[in-house]
Amino acid sequence: MRQNPARRAALLDAAIELLAREGSRGLTQRAVDKEAAVPLGTATNYFRNRDDLLVQTGARVYERLRPGEAELARAFAGVRDTASYAAMLRETIGRVTAFRSGYVAMLELRLEALRRPELRRLLTERVRADLDENVARHVAAGLPGDPTAVLLLHLAVNWLIVEQLTLPDVIPAGRREELIDRAVERILAPSVNPPSAPGV
Repeated sequence: MRQNPARRAALLDAAIELLAREGSRGLTQRAVDKEAAVPLGTATNYFRNRDDLLVQTGARVYERLRPGEAELARAFAGVRDTASYAAMLRETIGRVTAFRSGYVAMLELRLEALRRPELRRLLTERVRADLDENVARHVAAGLPGDPTAVLLLHLAVNWLIVEQLTLPDVIPAGRREELIDRAVERILAPSVNPPSAPGV
């Protein structure tokens, strides 16, 4: 059966909203049809089963969260020191948190991946590819810090996003900005200003 790409995207966007609002238990093909305001049975024409729906939803979340090539190139081209690196991270956090349902859906998908090998494979491939790309862009741009620094910043930023989206009152908004600056300084600065050898 020929499928309509726009209809498929709308169904997956509905699945994202359902995951974020209802959790993985609320994600059924019938619920997706209702959320997308399409005739009942439409989702079954696009997704073989619930596992297929979960995997394709994971791919769609990444499709929507990932910035375009031009945006990525522009972001890395503007980074030359720790202050501009921190500004790029703040922009990234702002973009990701603006798509709150997408990130919350991704958290639900990660939990589902504990029980679903195909979903785990997809998410592992996507996250690893993102990390590899970030390291490659970092190195190509000649930025301070090594691949381990990029990984540490990835972990710090992701947990800050989780905190901001799930328990926003734990760390006040103004403090988050400062924490980003301090994280970048402490993780990247040692490679910019290595400590002097004793007695020098």
